[in-house]
Amino acid sequence: MASLPILRPAHTPLSLLKSSVRSFPPPTHLRHHPKKFSTTTKCSYTPTPATDRLISAASYFLPFFNGLQYGRFLFSKYPFLAVPMEPLIPLLSLYHSVPYASFVTFFGLYLGVVRNPNLSRYARFNALQALVLDVMLAVPVLLQRIFSPGRSGIALKVTAWAHSGLFVFVTCCFLYGLVSSIIGKTPYLPFVAEAAGRQLD
Repeated sequence: MASLPILRPAHTPLSLLKSSVRSFPPPTHLRHHPKKFSTTTKCSYTPTPATDRLISAASYFLPFFNGLQYGRFLFSKYPFLAVPMEPLIPLLSLYHSVPYASFVTFFGLYLGVVRNPNLSRYARFNALQALVLDVMLAVPVLLQRIFSPGRSGIALKVTAWAHSGLFVFVTCCFLYGLVSSIIGKTPYLPFVAEAAGRQLD
């Protein structure tokens, strides 16, 4: 008896399913897209012009020169503190040789820098900070003339402490403002920056 060959369908249901899956492309969101990297970078940093830095740095000499008077107690007790001031002696001599140099410099900075719209806000802000600090230094002198504390005893000690503290504060503000202006950064002096910012806004 001859064996009959078993008839098999040419395409089984499983093969049809696989072929149908291969015939349709994958969805768009599942496709692999190579990432594109941008080679261009943007830099928003703009260096401070040298003129603005020079004006800003020079402005802080005004309160520093006027605040040196508060360091006399420290200089008499610790003479070595006066050594770093020796390079400034020629400039101090020139400053004090001009009549009313403090008033002339004050109004020169105010009218020529702070109120000058042709200058940048950076230079005007630093000049105004220096002027506000200079005005603050005049208050203790006025109070001392009004109340005229004694020159001995506890009154002298309080005056020495107050003057020494003011000198340290002025020196720190001067160094901070000077170095920041030289490198083009904006210094924000304590008790001063907020008042200066309100005047320019």
